[in-house]
Amino acid sequence: MQTKLHGPLFLAILSALMAFTSLSTDIYLPAMPLMARELQGDVELTITGFLMGFALAQLVWGPVSDAIGRRKPLFIGMVLFIIGSAGCALSTEIHQMVFWRVFQAFGACTGPMLARAMIRDLFVRTRAAQMLSTLTIIMAIAPIIGPLAGGQIIKFTTWHAAFWVLVVIGALMFVSLFALPETLPAEKRIHASLAGVFRNYFTLLRNRAFMRYTLCVTFFYVSAYAFVTGSPFVYIGYYGVAPQHFGWLFALNIVGLMGMSAVNRRLVQRHPLDKLLKIAVTLAALAGVVLALLVKLQFGGLIAVLITVFVFFSMNGIIAAASTAAALDTVPAFAGSASALIGSLQYGSGIISSLLLAAFRDGTPWTMAWIMALFAVASAAMAWRVGSQQ
Repeated sequence: MQTKLHGPLFLAILSALMAFTSLSTDIYLPAMPLMARELQGDVELTITGFLMGFALAQLVWGPVSDAIGRRKPLFIGMVLFIIGSAGCALSTEIHQMVFWRVFQAFGACTGPMLARAMIRDLFVRTRAAQMLSTLTIIMAIAPIIGPLAGGQIIKFTTWHAAFWVLVVIGALMFVSLFALPETLPAEKRIHASLAGVFRNYFTLLRNRAFMRYTLCVTFFYVSAYAFVTGSPFVYIGYYGVAPQHFGWLFALNIVGLMGMSAVNRRLVQRHPLDKLLKIAVTLAALAGVVLALLVKLQFGGLIAVLITVFVFFSMNGIIAAASTAAALDTVPAFAGSASALIGSLQYGSGIISSLLLAAFRDGTPWTMAWIMALFAVASAAMAWRVGSQQ
């Protein structure tokens, strides 16, 4: 079965693939304090392990997809995701859980990485940014549903059920892939040895324009993952929010992201990507700095955190689409490898967040806040260097 390129079904499948990362983590965020007690370990390591697997596996799948096409890696990845999710559901201690989260990530990473590559196969710079914004609007449903569903799951059953839900979702996605067309024709594939294909990464790392866009979104995601990882303990543990209500507060940020993604579809038609990117990361950095100051001064409480984080996350609707589209446009011949490197650094950046949170946690929102502020400022600094010495 084939589906029309650019059609609603095609976009829906790509959006679901891009949502795999957030869904795989967000669905059990409300259960993290409970899991920490039951598994008797540092549950943040389940996120660290997932992001490590996610980052490393993309570096393999990217060149492979440039050589054999996009569909085959997606099918293999979905099978790995299903097996890994089942392993997580059956885990009884923290080391098992971390292992299966790494395994799960080796499959999950094919989704967003190859969805971005398929967009680049079909579209160029501005149009690609529009399409990525469209996918972001649709995929943002997952981070809303995930924590809400997770909160209800632990209210009526155990956290293990959240991972069985992921098994079912993975199976449904596997079936949907049969409707996905191949976007990389044989004549455009890189016909070289695997070692030769992997040398593409050294070419990409030496490309200043590509790396500045890539590091911009990477630093932003260090900040974002500081919130994703730290927010359950801040909201539930520090401010006393009930686990079943955590999802609603988390969803506020996704609503902002969706709204800004919709606005970005129009903005990219009227303004250069570089200009939009610089404005967005500057606003995100200001929000991060204000958050850190308010938390340090203990002013505003939960409301202050909600407002500043909302502004910060809303900017992701522009930052992710603009930086990714601009980065891929600088290296059109290596879309798969470039998308893999972007994804590896972007999502692997969460490892930094989770390790910093584990190392400096003090029982207050301060650690989460200063990490968000520091790396949001670094993201802005990188964006303002775009265009110089390229």
